[in-house]
Amino acid sequence: MSGKIIKVSGPLVVAEGLADAGMADVVKVGSQGLKGEILTMTGDRASIQVYEETAGLGPGAEVVTTGAPLSVELGPGLLENIYDGIQRPLQAIKAMAGDTIARGIDIPALDREKKWHFVPSVSAGVSVVGGDIIGSVQETVAIAHKIMIPHGIEGVIEEIYEGDFTVTDIVAKVRGSSGVTDITMSQKWPVRKNRPYKKKFLPDTPMQTGQRVIDTLFPIAKGGTAAVPGPFGSGKTVVQHALAKWADVDVVVYIGCGERGNEMTDVLNEFPELQDPRTGEPLMKRTVLIANTSDMPVAAREASIYTGITIAEYFRDMGYDVSVIADSTSRWAEALREMSGRLEEMPGEEGYPAYLASRIAQFYERAGCIECQSSDGRRGSLSAIGAVSPPGGDTSEPVSQATLRIVKVFWGLDSSLAHARHFPAINWLNSYSLYLDNLGPWYDRNLGKSYLENRSRAVSVLQEEDELQEIVKLVGQDSLSPSDRLTMETAKMIREDFLQQNAFVDIDNYSEYDRQAKLMQIILDYDSLCRSALDKGADLNKLIAIEARERIGRAKSVPASEYEQRYEELAADMAAQIKEASND
Repeated sequence: MSGKIIKVSGPLVVAEGLADAGMADVVKVGSQGLKGEILTMTGDRASIQVYEETAGLGPGAEVVTTGAPLSVELGPGLLENIYDGIQRPLQAIKAMAGDTIARGIDIPALDREKKWHFVPSVSAGVSVVGGDIIGSVQETVAIAHKIMIPHGIEGVIEEIYEGDFTVTDIVAKVRGSSGVTDITMSQKWPVRKNRPYKKKFLPDTPMQTGQRVIDTLFPIAKGGTAAVPGPFGSGKTVVQHALAKWADVDVVVYIGCGERGNEMTDVLNEFPELQDPRTGEPLMKRTVLIANTSDMPVAAREASIYTGITIAEYFRDMGYDVSVIADSTSRWAEALREMSGRLEEMPGEEGYPAYLASRIAQFYERAGCIECQSSDGRRGSLSAIGAVSPPGGDTSEPVSQATLRIVKVFWGLDSSLAHARHFPAINWLNSYSLYLDNLGPWYDRNLGKSYLENRSRAVSVLQEEDELQEIVKLVGQDSLSPSDRLTMETAKMIREDFLQQNAFVDIDNYSEYDRQAKLMQIILDYDSLCRSALDKGADLNKLIAIEARERIGRAKSVPASEYEQRYEELAADMAAQIKEASND
């Protein structure tokens, strides 16, 4: 059915004559068929947010409803693709329309011409339910795309075929209570509706990132949630790129939500060139990019968040570990604020809508470690990591506070650390992780009981250093007792020799758990041995000047194939040199 526009206010269009339309229905607006979504209905009058530029629209233009909610197409062809906020493939648009996105252009999200080789994993006569895997397509070198029965369909497979098919070709037929259903390799899912699962579990396995400040001090679990707040220039994008490359997940969905065009350009240029450390292939082979820059229509920012998380849930349902990286949720919140203002809703704090916190919660609650909705009991996980860009770095503003109430990990970026070239610039004094208790059994099994004890010792040393800095500023470091000076020296080693990492040096840009544990053990052993020596009257200056102390500073540059032997030698030499220094 169709209606007529009576008002245009930026991305908000009000139309009447749509009595049979429903909330959240997608509509085509004007002669160009601009894509929009119904936000509110009052009688036959609909308020619509339009995902494209509305210049030139006026009262009287036609609005046609599609009768379906905003949905994404799911199937082979998602990986390596670059979409805009409403899942239009940007590379296909460029091939058709050039460098600019023509208004009203509508291209299927999945290539209708490309053929994929489908290999069945079940045979005719097998009973299936929604979510069951019936076969696979080797979509990229890194990922086998599992073809699943769409939710809501169950019955017995009557026919199933092997061969080369497009995403719209029939690959199987399922006979159920309502007759025979044709199964293709693609399916649609509404973006605002969570994909179902059988059961949710407490996340109990760490997501290994290779970043020492994250893995050792503030870990995130697979299926967990994290926020990366920080002011401009503090390294949010650096952290997110490192997570996308090194985190031990199978699929990465990177959402550029309203960021500056040059930042998204960097992502689009760098990701195809980054080498996946798992396979040696380009990182794009297991990545989906959602590109939505700050000069695109505001309303599309909100859609990009939901588009990205729905694609991630689809890969999670295949049994994969998936990571969603959203940069940044602050821009999404700004879009909510603008649309709320145009709808003349009662504003909340700082003009944001009163439902801001619940919308942010709805996004993060879609993360988790789950048992998939299928008959084989497979598990998958979805981790959600959102950057927050508080104005001036002030995390007391509403978006940061609403996010912190929901997520379990807070990596607070510090501009002073970034300016000092300390990366990742995560401030160890105000960051935290609430997954340590859940992950404790995993650490005890795989890294030994001492791992979490050493982590606690390291954090307490850094906190003591912060307290001592106040005294040092007033009266200088020489006025401290030898024990306090040793604390300052140990904290410096933790900061510079352990937490600081160089993303441009191959040996140092990734550090596995075992190596992190051994390096931390050496630093803390140095502290313990020196304290014992001080109790026996040793000279602190001699203890600091030992040759092994300098080698600890270079330990993170030891090649990965040699570190175990070299660290053992270093620990033995360090103990001998401290003993010698304490006997002088």
